[in-house]
Amino acid sequence: QVQLQESGPGLVKPSQTLSLTCTVSGGSITTNGWSWIRQPPGKGLEWMGLIAYDGNTYYSPSLKSRTSIYRDTSKNQFSLQLGSVTPEDTAVYYCNAETSTKYYWGKGTLVTVST
Repeated sequence: QVQLQESGPGLVKPSQTLSLTCTVSGGSITTNGWSWIRQPPGKGLEWMGLIAYDGNTYYSPSLKSRTSIYRDTSKNQFSLQLGSVTPEDTAVYYCNAETSTKYYWGKGTLVTVST
């Protein structure tokens, strides 16, 4: 059973960089695909990007210029950086695993962009 746990600051100031880490247990990030997905208040889910088993990354075109996903295989973690944030980036951020049989989700973490 794959388990994922998001961690990072809950408050970020406008124009700064949002940084989150997902710690994975019960599975290796060198297999399958690992995504970041967010949900702004009152809106639907938005896929942000993915890091694949081989380290290749894929990003949403609308966020690509501000997004970076990377991994630390020694810690079995993958991370998200979103630059130049605005209040519109306020959302619950989820990490997600896509395996051959099902998807696994972290519980999500609320990040608020505000002064």
